Amino acid sequence: MSEWIAWFGVAGVLVVLEMFTGTFYLLMIAIGLVAGGLAALAGGGTAVQLAVAGIAGAIATYGLRRSKWGKTSRRDAQRDPNVNLDIGQTLVVDEWAGQQGGVRTARVMYRGAMWDVELDAHAQARPGTYVIREVRGNRLVVAESGTANL
Repeated sequence: MSEWIAWFGVAGVLVVLEMFTGTFYLLMIAIGLVAGGLAALAGGGTAVQLAVAGIAGAIATYGLRRSKWGKTSRRDAQRDPNVNLDIGQTLVVDEWAGQQGGVRTARVMYRGAMWDVELDAHAQARPGTYVIREVRGNRLVVAESGTANL
């Protein structure tokens, strides 16, 4: 079997495996393998083929990493409504208790259980409807329903 057929065959296998992962990194390595296959097709020796495949794969991987598809988005899970479905829900606070560590707190009934509620730093402590902005452990951080920026 010719060397270039082996390069293209392995690249094809990586493209198929990429369909199962969806990360594009195997596709970048497959691009490097195709470059190695093209070097073999052009008559380069084994060392040249390996060098071309390695360099092309590294450049393609680096290019992917620098693109918008290679960047991982890091969102705070405590504030992410895709992680915690309570974020964005409303609750009613009848009265605010004292301050604990400079933060206004209250106890409210939410989803059939009593919860500790902490007032967001930019909200005013008065009875009314509030929107959950964050969940810290077993404490809900709320903001006034008119000023909640989700």
